[in-house]
Formats: sequence, structure tokens, C-alpha cells
Amino acid sequence: MEKVKFRHEIKHYINAGDCLLLRRKLRCVMKTDSNAGPDGSYLVRSLYFDTPADKALMEKIDGVDNREKIRIRLYNHDDSFIKLEKKIKVNGLTAKFSANITKEQCKDILNGNIEWMKNSDDPLVVEIYHKMLHQQLKPRTIVDYIREAYVYNPGNVRVTIDKSIRTGLVSNDLFNRELPTVETLPRQLALLEVKYDEFLPEIINDILQIGDRQKLSVSKYALCRMYY
Repeated sequence: MEKVKFRHEIKHYINAGDCLLLRRKLRCVMKTDSNAGPDGSYLVRSLYFDTPADKALMEKIDGVDNREKIRIRLYNHDDSFIKLEKKIKVNGLTAKFSANITKEQCKDILNGNIEWMKNSDDPLVVEIYHKMLHQQLKPRTIVDYIREAYVYNPGNVRVTIDKSIRTGLVSNDLFNRELPTVETLPRQLALLEVKYDEFLPEIINDILQIGDRQKLSVSKYALCRMYY
């Protein structure tokens, strides 16, 4: 059985001034994510699943520590690279598992045609099949945002700045580039996320000292669901 690799994850809301300052400092020390465009950013679109009773949403709101989310994710509207993912949180640490799926497989899932999943060679796909079958997981909302990402090898550190976080409300039209979406945060705010393994190098920790910013327990899925 594959050993689960848990990571630390810290989140803060930051303002436009913070973004400018951080961007300048981070680029001096960290590498820009190789998948980013010329401006250092890329679009992330996720479609989150939940039960009829909104189990994932309610566990987040109630602060349940051991919980999971299921989603489908693609980048820059590229439908040749689609991931089916499960993200878990256990005792304050997070881990993510993913499986590549094709556009046709993705469409099948969105249309409720999931029988093919139980015969997959990927154990994650089979696991999610059983969760969809027995927990009645269904697509709930699309979450779009623009991400800047920076990486630093010591500590396996990844720092991201997510802005223009938008909700597709109740739509599951994942491949619609013109999908109407609504901003969920004031334009001057962004979400800073810091992920690392066993330790956060001092040089990165020093860069991230940007004043009195409280650690948050925030979920883009919950933010977008609670919007409506």
C-alpha cells in the first residue's frame, strides 16, 4: 500500500499591497511554477462533488478535522490534462491523491455514467466510484481562480497566491470557457497558501512575514458554496 505523504498547509488572506511585496521577494528566492504562463500565473478550474446532505461543506463549516473533498480539476481550460482528485485533512495535515482521466471519462462522470470506474486499474478511481455510488456524490459547483505558484526544493515548499476566486454557482459545465461566474471576494483580496513537508526554511518564513495576518481555515469550495 502506498504510504500517505502528509504536508503542512497554511492559509492567509492578503491585500494588493501584500501581493506586490511578496511577488518581488519570492521571485528572488523561489522558482516560478513551470506550468505558469509568461506572467507567472495560470487558471485553475475545479468541479467539487458533495453528498445530498452537503457532507463536505458541513464538515468544513463545523471544523471537523478529519475530512475529505472530491473534485475534478483542469488548468487553462486544457481538456487534454484532467485530474480526478481526493484531498484529505487529518490532524491538521493534508494529503492529495490524483488520477488522470480523459475528457470522455470526465463527461461520463458528470452525466452519472460511472460503471466504468469500478474496473479501472487506478485504485483511486475505484475508491471514488464506491463513494459516488454509496454516498451519492454529485457535482455541486465550479470554482475558478487565477494562481501564481512558486516552488523551493528544500522542505518541498510551494507558495501560491490565488486571486479572482469565482463561483460557477450551481453549474457543472466544466468545459464551457464562457461559463458565467461570480466573484466571491473583494478584488483587492487574494488567498496566500503555503505548503511544505517537515519544515519551512527560515528564508521562506522570513519572506512570508507580512504583518498581522491571521492563519485561516478557509476552503475555496466552502467560500463558493456559501456565496449562494
